[in-house]
Amino acid sequence: MERLGFSVVWCGAILFTSSLLSGHTGVQAVFKMHKLCRFCDFRPSTCNATGICLSNCTINSICEVQDEVCVAAWHRENMTVETVCHDPSLPFHGVMLDDYNNTKCVMKQYKALDPHFYICSCTTDECNDELIFTPRDVIQAVPIVLIALLPVLVLAVLIISVLYIYRMRALHQLRAKHGHKGPAHSYSDTCTIIGRDDCGTTLTNSMNHNTELLPIDLEILVGKGRFAEVYRARLEQRPCATGRAPFQTVAVKIFPCEEYASWKTERSIFSDAELRHENVLHFLTAEERMVEGQYWLVTAYHARGNLQDYLRARLLSWEHLLQLGSSLARALAHLHADRTPCGRPKTAIVHRDLKSSNVLVKDDLTCCLCDFGLGLRLDSALSVDELANSGQVGTARYMAPEVLESRINLENIESFKQADVYSMALVLWEITSRCTAIGDVKEYEPPFGKLQENPCVESMKDSVIRDRERPDIPNSWCKHLGIKEVCMVITECWDQDPEARLTAHCVIERFNALQHVDLSPEQKIPSDTVGDEK
Repeated sequence: MERLGFSVVWCGAILFTSSLLSGHTGVQAVFKMHKLCRFCDFRPSTCNATGICLSNCTINSICEVQDEVCVAAWHRENMTVETVCHDPSLPFHGVMLDDYNNTKCVMKQYKALDPHFYICSCTTDECNDELIFTPRDVIQAVPIVLIALLPVLVLAVLIISVLYIYRMRALHQLRAKHGHKGPAHSYSDTCTIIGRDDCGTTLTNSMNHNTELLPIDLEILVGKGRFAEVYRARLEQRPCATGRAPFQTVAVKIFPCEEYASWKTERSIFSDAELRHENVLHFLTAEERMVEGQYWLVTAYHARGNLQDYLRARLLSWEHLLQLGSSLARALAHLHADRTPCGRPKTAIVHRDLKSSNVLVKDDLTCCLCDFGLGLRLDSALSVDELANSGQVGTARYMAPEVLESRINLENIESFKQADVYSMALVLWEITSRCTAIGDVKEYEPPFGKLQENPCVESMKDSVIRDRERPDIPNSWCKHLGIKEVCMVITECWDQDPEARLTAHCVIERFNALQHVDLSPEQKIPSDTVGDEK
């Protein structure tokens, strides 16, 4: 152990010192994080090539690739500014960026370009909002000063490393101590973590406030997203008073340490007790796994997987369509509501990334909404500026027209809900397209399936705004009276005008009415014709 500690200490010292000497911050040298940059097409500019000016861009975007940096380009001739994320290993307007390690966006002329064309690049969040034409004086550190500070830096690294080793040794001893007591004493009683009611059918959003981590064994990887991975896992625990152990199989969403902000956002929303609903993913606990350098969210596990994969593999009956569609609407209506079913005040929440891959299918064949990493609590105390800073987020394919254009009415928080309803309409279209009641069912494809796999915002603008396109609803679908009503709901939900769209609550009422529609035999496809797709 002492030999390991010695190695860790000196490796840490060398790494820390090398980071300083090479001009990188310690954290960035070890962990690469997705940058948050201003991201606009050309915007009018008042810059005059002197001093400091702003980009006039109000849209923030998380860069898709870890290595991308924030870039801004100023065109003197037409007085416009362009702000983007860009991979510095690739040319930008035909030139290679050679100053992308800056923390500030210092404008620079490139000889290969027009003399009236300036470019800057930088590595800190939103750094391409402030364009610097006259760099501020920066005091360059003299190598002699670094050499003088080197012993102090090494000592600091030594102290940190010793504390880390001490913590690891204490944790190892604690685990060894509990190991002799048997499994009944090696962890907290999970019944006290998730609440007494969890032995029944009611689930409680909770947090693990105990110092010990839950005994969770990861089994297999079942999903992988942009910020996290999801595993099926087994939670070992003592039985509750009823004699059975609930949630033996759970889902664990694991965020790496550099995605702490996403984990924190989702944990904050899940921790709201008023979020609890049968069609919202049941949250058990959140844990900070410092040893592994990870952040965990532990939730209920649904073996049928997400709705997109479910639709890709199966056809649906008319009854099954009603189940999926109505339960999805109930989930969204609960999120958007400012009161609970019991009448208690509740903060409305918008999902902002509603799509079929963020909806799970439960064993009772109803929908279950998940993945709140981009969720937003519509607190009445939020100012317009705070709402504006939430930026243009989500998946481009499912973005409403006003989100694509960044013209959401920030004076009215209902605008955020209307954008969610548009996304829900696309998911309802996906469900309907796989129902045998429409007649000839084609292979699954996502909304706007003719576009590339991950279309960008500009491509979606061309289709949704310029051409006013929507997923195709053939006339043959409407031969079934029930499907015809569902298609009317869909078209009203994806209306170009946000104010004209239905609310999620209205969609519930429409589906409830369809439950009682008396369909004649020739208008209703028997459910026994439904099965796995050949």
